[in-house]
Amino acid sequence: MKRRDFASLLAAAPLAGAATAALAQGGPVEGRHYRVLSKPLPGQPGKIEVVEFFWYGCPHCYAFEDSIEAWSKQLPADVAFRKVHVAFRAQLKPHQRMFYALEALGKEATARPAIFKAMHQQGQALDDPKTQAKFLANLGVDAAKYQDAYNSFGVQTKCTQAEKLSEAYNIDGVPTLGIGGRFLTSPSIAAGGQQLPEHELHGRALQTTNFLLQRIRNKA
Repeated sequence: MKRRDFASLLAAAPLAGAATAALAQGGPVEGRHYRVLSKPLPGQPGKIEVVEFFWYGCPHCYAFEDSIEAWSKQLPADVAFRKVHVAFRAQLKPHQRMFYALEALGKEATARPAIFKAMHQQGQALDDPKTQAKFLANLGVDAAKYQDAYNSFGVQTKCTQAEKLSEAYNIDGVPTLGIGGRFLTSPSIAAGGQQLPEHELHGRALQTTNFLLQRIRNKA
C-alpha cells in the first residue's frame, strides 16, 4: 500500500477502540507493545501531551510522516501533539537547529515536506546553516532571518530542552512517541517482536498510542 493511500485510510478510521480492534490478544501489552516510564514527567493541566521524537534524516521518520500527520489532524481537544527533533550525535545538531530555527520563524510545518524530499529523495545533506539557508530561500524563508534564528539563544535553549526531554523519556531511536509523560511506543516497539510491513507498524504504533491515551483518561 502506498504511503498516501495508507494515510487516507488512517485518517478515516475512528480513534475510539482502534487499538483493541487492531492488536491481537486483547490489545497492547506493557513491555511488549509499549513501555512505562520509571519516573512520570509533569504534564500540562487539562491536556495529554503526545510527543513525536524524530530526526529529519531518519528514513523511518520520513516513512512515518504521512501517518502521524493524518493522525494528528483528528485528535480530540484533550490531546496536544508536538514534534521534538533529537540529535543523537554531534553531526545531527545542524538538522536539530534547522528544525527549531524554522519553528521560531513559523515556517517549520510548511517547509518540512520539502526538507524530507530533499534529504530522502534527492540526496541533499542540508548539514550546515549556509546550505540550509540557500535551500530554504527557495521556499520563501528569508536567509538573513533564518541565519539569525539558527544562531539565536532561543534556538539553543530549545535544542537543550529537546535533549533533556529525550533523556527523560529514555529515547534510543526514532520515530518514537511519548504519551502523557508516562508511556512510550514506536513502530518498532508496537510490533511486539513481529516482522511486519512498515505501514502496518505505523498503524500499530498509533493504535497503541490511542490505547494509552484512553488509559490515561480512565485514570484521571
